[in-house]
Amino acid sequence: QVQLVESGGGLVQAGGSLRLSCAASGGTFTFYTVGWFRQAPGKGREFVAAIRWSGGNTYYADSVKGRFTISRDNAKNTVYLQMNSLNSEDTANYYCARMFGSRYYESGDYASWGQGTQVTVSS
Repeated sequence: QVQLVESGGGLVQAGGSLRLSCAASGGTFTFYTVGWFRQAPGKGREFVAAIRWSGGNTYYADSVKGRFTISRDNAKNTVYLQMNSLNSEDTANYYCARMFGSRYYESGDYASWGQGTQVTVSS
């Protein structure tokens, strides 16, 4: 049973950067698309970014395009989310998951969700 574990969250000032990691244990997600989603208090889970298994195709929500970069190291079974120019609207709990469906932007097409890592941006 593959488990995904997110790390790297924390408190950062507006304009700052963080790098999140999503590590797989108990298996591999080498041949899966992996996505990052986030959920702010009182809001639904929102697509952030996704990366195909080869790393050759990446997808971003409009709200993070140009500021966030998703990457992966299949040898380390880890996917990263580099977040720059953070602002208060980026404050949320960030989750990673493996895609089992075909819609990279749809949380319902993912499974093996991690527990999340909290990102808080202070203004």
